[in-house]
Amino acid sequence: MSFSMLRLPRLSRSATMRWTTLSVRQFDECAHQWDEIATTCAQAAPFLRSVFLRPLLREFANGKEIVALGEHASGERAAAILVPGRRGTWQTFQPSQLPLGALVATTGIGFELLRTSLLGCLPGFATAIGFTQQDPRIFARPQSTAALASLEYIDTAWVDVQGSFDSFWSARGKNLRQNIRKQQNRLAEEKIQTRLDVLVEPARVAEGLRHYGALESAGWKAGGGTAVHPDNPQGRFYRAMLESFCAEGRGRIYCYWFNDHVVAVDLCIESAETLVILKTTYDESIRAYSPAFLMRHEAFRPLFNEGRVRRIEFYGKLMQWHQRWTDNVRTLYHVNTYRWSWVRGLHEMRRRFDRPAKAAATDSPQAASSG
Repeated sequence: MSFSMLRLPRLSRSATMRWTTLSVRQFDECAHQWDEIATTCAQAAPFLRSVFLRPLLREFANGKEIVALGEHASGERAAAILVPGRRGTWQTFQPSQLPLGALVATTGIGFELLRTSLLGCLPGFATAIGFTQQDPRIFARPQSTAALASLEYIDTAWVDVQGSFDSFWSARGKNLRQNIRKQQNRLAEEKIQTRLDVLVEPARVAEGLRHYGALESAGWKAGGGTAVHPDNPQGRFYRAMLESFCAEGRGRIYCYWFNDHVVAVDLCIESAETLVILKTTYDESIRAYSPAFLMRHEAFRPLFNEGRVRRIEFYGKLMQWHQRWTDNVRTLYHVNTYRWSWVRGLHEMRRRFDRPAKAAATDSPQAASSG
C-alpha cells in the first residue's frame, strides 16, 4: 500500500519530500509502510520494527504523539513517531524501553532533508525537532551547522561474532578468563550445578519474565518502582513484545540456574543477523559468583557455533564490564534541527539558563538530553 492510498489529513510537499501525518492511535494503519522502510535499511535494529513499537505505544504513549510518513521524489522514504514539546518543538518518541529514537529511513535520507521538509508540515508552527539517541551505524552523524546541532549521547559496545568461540575467548583479557575459571571451579567444589535455559516459545515468555521480575524486584530497582512486574506497564509491554518476537523465531530469554534457582536472566530480540540484549538482571545476593558473566560465557559459545547471528549489541551506556567482552565502541548521538538559525541560538540560551535551576532542584545528576 502506498502512502497516497491512506485517507489521512495533513498532506504537505516541501523540499521535494511529501509528508503525511496522523495520530499515533492510527499506527496500525501504517505499520506495514513503517516496516517496509525499516527493513530496507540493512542496519535497522529489531526494536525499530512495528512488532516492538505497537506494545510500546500501547503502554507508554500519551496520545499526543503523531506518526509522520515521508516520501522523496526519488522514491526514498522516512517515518518517525514524534512527541510535541513546548514552544513549537517536537522530538522523537523516546521512552526508556526504546534504545534509539523512533525514526526509520532509507539510505538517501539525511537530517538536513528532514529538517527542511518535515518542519513545514507538522501540526501548529514547528520551530525545532529533536532526533534523540541516533546510531551512526544506521544514520551517519551529521556535522553541526547554523540550524542543526549534533550532540554526543553515550558510548555503546557490541561484539562481532566472527570465527570460533575459542578464538574469541582467547582474545579476551586475562582477568575475565581467570574470573570465569575461578567461579566455575568454586561452583564445582561447592557441588552447585549450573544450567542455561533458552526460552524461545511464546508460551514460555511469561515464565521467563517471572524469573526476571523476581530477580529485579529483589534488587536495587525495586525501591524505584521500575522493576518488571506482570501487572505493571513494563511487564505488560515486555510480555506482549517478546511473545510476538518469539512467534517469529526472533526472541529469546536466557535463564541461568544454580541448582534449583535462577540467578541471571537476559531478554533478547533479533533482526537479520543482529542479537540485541535489551535487559539483564541477576541475583545481587551472589554477586561474588559473577552469575551474569557465567551466563554470557555459556550463551555466547553456541552463537559463534551456529553462525546465524553476526553481531551482539548491548546498546546501553558503555560500562567497564562491557569492555571485558569487546573492544568495539561507538558513540550514539542526538540531533537538534531548527527552522531558523536564530531559533537554535534562543534554544541554547534557554538551556544555559535552565541548567542551574535544574541542578538546584535535585541532588541527582541530569541525564544527557537533546533539549
